[in-house]
Amino acid sequence: MKKITYLSLSLLVAAVLFTSCTKEEIKPELEDTKSTVIKDLPGDVGNTVASGKEFEPFYFSLKTRTKVDPAKKLTTEWDIAFTKEYNSLVVANNGTKQGTPGYGGNGVGAVVIVEKPYNQVTQAPSAAEFENKQIPGFGWDAGNGVGWFFYDLKTHIAVPIKNRTFVIRTAEGKYAKLEMVSMYKGAPATVSDLNWPAPYFTFRFFLQEDGSGNLNTK
Repeated sequence: MKKITYLSLSLLVAAVLFTSCTKEEIKPELEDTKSTVIKDLPGDVGNTVASGKEFEPFYFSLKTRTKVDPAKKLTTEWDIAFTKEYNSLVVANNGTKQGTPGYGGNGVGAVVIVEKPYNQVTQAPSAAEFENKQIPGFGWDAGNGVGWFFYDLKTHIAVPIKNRTFVIRTAEGKYAKLEMVSMYKGAPATVSDLNWPAPYFTFRFFLQEDGSGNLNTK
């Protein structure tokens, strides 16, 4: 199996160290009657690239809506892991993908990007699309079209990409859609000043429990 390698996020050092947010902001409406909204889920808070320490990954279950004990990383009890610098690389739980946290386990997770707003994604891609278009994870989009945020090398700001939805096949083979909103505490709409706490993740998702590909949340 060819080893999966990821684009280095080392240039993200300043994205959190030297950025924060304005107090005046307009936030998108995230609530609906079906989706789960996770606000300010903490990552390896307090760590920085400058420390020289690796960022401790954490594991999240879409089913239980909670973090999972790292000791269970080779089980199907989690669906996505938050890894690499500032926990900004989100990876599916798949036991066959070398270089990913779930490698060697029983997870069958994968991700397909859909270039549509979250509310407009009503059906999971087909099995064939998951076979041909799947990616193991998503983080910084450096021009390859597979990330959830852009990083400005001049301003050192991580900006979530609008109208991009991630359809996830979970570790157990069910389907979910996910929208990443922010890696900064409070999920500010505008990032412009210094020393804002991070990484704290805000995102929303809908898990289809019946096993179908119906992802309609309207």
